[in-house]
Amino acid sequence: MYNFNYHRATSVEDAVAKLKAAEDGLVIAGGMTMIPTLKQRLASPSDVIDLNGLDELRAIEVSGDTVTIGALATHDSVHRSAEIKAAIPVLCEVAGYIGDPQVRNYGTIGGSISNNDPAADYPAALVGLDATVHTTTRKLQAEEFFTDMFETALEPGELVLKVEFRKPEKAAYKKFANPASRYAMVGVMVARLPGSGVRVAVTGAGPCVFRQTEMEQALASNFAPDAIKDIKVAADGLNSDIHGSAEYRAHLIGVMARRAVEACG
Repeated sequence: MYNFNYHRATSVEDAVAKLKAAEDGLVIAGGMTMIPTLKQRLASPSDVIDLNGLDELRAIEVSGDTVTIGALATHDSVHRSAEIKAAIPVLCEVAGYIGDPQVRNYGTIGGSISNNDPAADYPAALVGLDATVHTTTRKLQAEEFFTDMFETALEPGELVLKVEFRKPEKAAYKKFANPASRYAMVGVMVARLPGSGVRVAVTGAGPCVFRQTEMEQALASNFAPDAIKDIKVAADGLNSDIHGSAEYRAHLIGVMARRAVEACG
């Protein structure tokens, strides 16, 4: 690691103030991405602001048809939440797919979405369920929040506070995981939401989470796996690496989408 100044935030306001005052500051929550990045000297921040003392950001609340998850809620706490399971069970499933037990016990939803790894699971959940991201300065719909590979709409000094989901009529997430990393080669969230129709969100396949609008239109007319079986996804712009070609990922989008629709029942 390079040398940096370490700060432990005492409040959200203190964290924002310390971040704005730093020459090149970063915040740390679970540290599942940041710590390896620092150890490999891929980042050299002047200051690191630790958020782990801010227990108010760990809260999980369910009110009516709305589930609100604090930015510091761990993947394991989401996975094991009886309240979330009763309201939006697919969120528990998504959290349970992430990494391994160590990652799930330390990694946080706020850290995950702020990092916006192209193969992360939560972006598909947020976009598929039309979630709202609350920050220290504003509210952003998930589609506005995720902008590009490892990039979000967060401005300098802006922090994620919580994520708000509304209960879908039906929803399922299916993931084709890399057997070593457990990251999604392709993950697809299919959801039918009251008042806003069907959403199909894809992670792992491209540089950033995206919606498959052709499938959404087909499923809006006929919510069944056969409705999308003949849709061919173009490979243009999709990820291609040692784990799978763009064409392979394009094929997987169709497979995972059909499985997700079938799982919706």
